Amino acid sequence: MKLWGGRFTKATNELVHNFNASISFDQKFYKEDIEGSIAHVTMLAKQQIITNEDKETIIIGLKGILKDIETGKLEIDGTYEDIHSFVEAHLIERIGEAGKKLHTGRSRNDQVALDMKLYTRREILEMDELLKNLLKSLLKIIKENTDTIMPGFTHLQKAQPVTLAHHMGAYFEMFKRDRSRLTDIYNRMNCCPLGSGALAGTTYPLDREYTASLLGFAGPTLNSMDGVSDRDYLIEFSAAMSIIMMHLSRFCEEITIWNSNEYQFIDIDDSYSTGSSIMPQKKNPDIAELVRGKTGRVYGTVMSLLTTMKGLSLAYNKDMQEDKELVFDAIDTTKGCILLFNGMLDTLKFNKNQMRKSAEGGFTNATDAADYLVNHGVPFRDAHGIIGKLVLYCINSNKSLSELSLSEYKAINPIFEEDIYSAVSMETCVEKRNTIGAPGPKAMEEVIVLYEKYLESN
Repeated sequence: MKLWGGRFTKATNELVHNFNASISFDQKFYKEDIEGSIAHVTMLAKQQIITNEDKETIIIGLKGILKDIETGKLEIDGTYEDIHSFVEAHLIERIGEAGKKLHTGRSRNDQVALDMKLYTRREILEMDELLKNLLKSLLKIIKENTDTIMPGFTHLQKAQPVTLAHHMGAYFEMFKRDRSRLTDIYNRMNCCPLGSGALAGTTYPLDREYTASLLGFAGPTLNSMDGVSDRDYLIEFSAAMSIIMMHLSRFCEEITIWNSNEYQFIDIDDSYSTGSSIMPQKKNPDIAELVRGKTGRVYGTVMSLLTTMKGLSLAYNKDMQEDKELVFDAIDTTKGCILLFNGMLDTLKFNKNQMRKSAEGGFTNATDAADYLVNHGVPFRDAHGIIGKLVLYCINSNKSLSELSLSEYKAINPIFEEDIYSAVSMETCVEKRNTIGAPGPKAMEEVIVLYEKYLESN
């Protein structure tokens, strides 16, 4: 069944039908299509555009179709052009003439715009919940590792000692921002396009505010042309997913590095690792690598959508059908990656001794040695130069700062005393950093309380 056959005298070429049809992918929102139709006929009856009897008959028919699809009794037939024609055809077959009134006062343009918005809203909420679970996993690691010392890096070079809790806190902030972006998108897109018609509304006395309220929208869209042709929210959602994937990819890069023989910071659980077909000793971080690899795939959705939309005049154009497969794939990919990553994170084992040992190498306490001199009256720029000479001496002597004798310190500068050793200890380097946002224990305590409150209220 086609919804537009009256104008045509010839059947559609099979290749044209297949090229034009969207049911192979838009069947994904059969629930949303039926939900929107139920709200639509409820409004039509309220406005006395159809009778209450017809409304009840149509709703019973639609609910029967939904039940039969979900139980497998009714299989979605790919010979139909789209999910809308599939549902309407089966409705008419089941309830007769009343089913032909379903499409009164609407177009497939506003129907598909509604279905996509309903689907996207649901997916945003599901993705937000996945991110929340990931944040809970991160907070658990943070709480357990406020005293787990590890090196902090810049340029992939050891820089200053931090804690594993502090390092994980950086990712907590990233994924927290991701959730706020999803919330912004949800709120901005939450206007109902149903009632926009093909592009210019309808002459029927529709109550669009009522329909919007039935479907949980903040209100109706205020311009019918924009209502059927707006895909901004999909571009925004794709961009938000790209940022989520970027954050996951950065994390996966670190897991891959930390898992290497050179670092040995972590052990990935066997259930999230694979082996080599030829090298029996290998245990590969394939999940981390695949998440990192799939990031580019999600990025492609943003550019594809922007390219599709950039040359389209108002209002609806068939090009817009290209939004669905791209967004569906990006959603499935992103959700799958969050879920798998969280499972991997939950089962990671952290080699705390190895992390500390790594922090003790590489002169991560050099800045604290300079601060020691500043606290003894040496200008920072001079202190910087003195510690630079000290580090060079250590490199030539194959020693760390904590391994130098006091006489070696004094040979560089006589200001050094016994208290230099406590000043450059890993614990002191971390514990003295207690401004909010730093890795010190007091600062981390404050942040943990804030994170707990955030997860309780969001």
